[in-house]
Amino acid sequence: MRALTPAVALAVLAAAGVPARADDLSPAERTATRWVADHLDEELAALETVVNIESATQNVAGVREVGAWFRKELEALGFTTRWVAMPESMHRAGHLFAERVGDAKGKRVLLLGHIDTVLEGPALRFRREGDVVRGAGVEDMKGGDIVILYALKALHAARLLDGRTVRVALMGDEESVGRPTELARRDLVDVARRSDVALCFEADVKGKVTVARRGNTGWTLEVTGVQGHSAGVLQKEVGAGAVYEAARILDGFREAFQGQRSITVNPAVFLGGTDVTHEPASSGGRASGKRNVVARSAVIAGDLRFLTPEEQERARARMQEIVARSLPRTSARITFEEGYPSMPPSPGNLAVLAVVDSVTRALGRGPSEALDPAERGAGDFSFIAGSVSGVDGLGVRGEGSHGPDERMEVASLGASTQRAAVLVARLLRGKP
Repeated sequence: MRALTPAVALAVLAAAGVPARADDLSPAERTATRWVADHLDEELAALETVVNIESATQNVAGVREVGAWFRKELEALGFTTRWVAMPESMHRAGHLFAERVGDAKGKRVLLLGHIDTVLEGPALRFRREGDVVRGAGVEDMKGGDIVILYALKALHAARLLDGRTVRVALMGDEESVGRPTELARRDLVDVARRSDVALCFEADVKGKVTVARRGNTGWTLEVTGVQGHSAGVLQKEVGAGAVYEAARILDGFREAFQGQRSITVNPAVFLGGTDVTHEPASSGGRASGKRNVVARSAVIAGDLRFLTPEEQERARARMQEIVARSLPRTSARITFEEGYPSMPPSPGNLAVLAVVDSVTRALGRGPSEALDPAERGAGDFSFIAGSVSGVDGLGVRGEGSHGPDERMEVASLGASTQRAAVLVARLLRGKP
């Protein structure tokens, strides 16, 4: 799949409110949207049910319970389902896949979500406060999962699934992907390769559609200096010490990448002193030293974000160059860890955006525009971006994801479900 270059892509995205003629809703599409409107209370109750099943990523039993709930609902719609378990050593529950395979012409559509959350606990159970509901996952992304399910229910009621091929992938570890990633995402990549279009239902951001997401990779910088009396710092015998060298490197990163729109380099943890112990599992560590002793060691951990694989490679090479310019009597090395690939903008993604635009106009909600990828974190779509075109951000609207005050706008649940139902119906018929 051909991706746009970063410069061209960002220019296209800036103007990508693709003007499109608003196709009127077909009678069957009107049936589907009316079905959604008639079942809003039921849909909200379903969201309450799944939110109240605690399913933080490492809560293997809870994630499986949420998966079992969706599995029963999808099977009632005629889907064939399978649970893909992960090895016990991975400490991840696994993933739910479902499909209806037909022989009618049109696109094979993949609907993507995840059933794990970052947080859980009694204080994060579902509760409604007027036009807002709160709870773990209401926005990210059990709300989006319920949109998928109820859009399919509406399409089923309108007979728009008959003879069509639709697949659903509900991942159990999006918030903290199991390692090795190749195994954790193997089945998702496989199902994407057997699909023509993918739609992901992460939260709606600003009413815009995600056609590109930046990837990320972790990095660790290890710096060594000569330990000695502080009176000799920056002198020939002792040199700069590890902390000065680490500071030089970080300032080099700042100068190299500040002002860039799609590449960011963030140092998140800094440990420096005479004795340093880095504990990656807890994203922390320990450091000790004395004011009159030149630091011997420093460790910095952070992340690199990028829009295309080419940007990632260029950024890594630039970081390596900066690291290599050691101050006197110091040395440093940087290593990069496995992370999320990017979802580059592509002509195929923009074509799907044009269909979304036609849907929102037909629903009387105005145009759909592309979201700036800098406003979106990494996500599962990135793992399949090289195999299938599509868009993300089709879920509900809210705020506070990954925090104790996560909330969803109640009105967005039905609106997003109607949009999803019409969008899937049009793609199944062969657009774009």
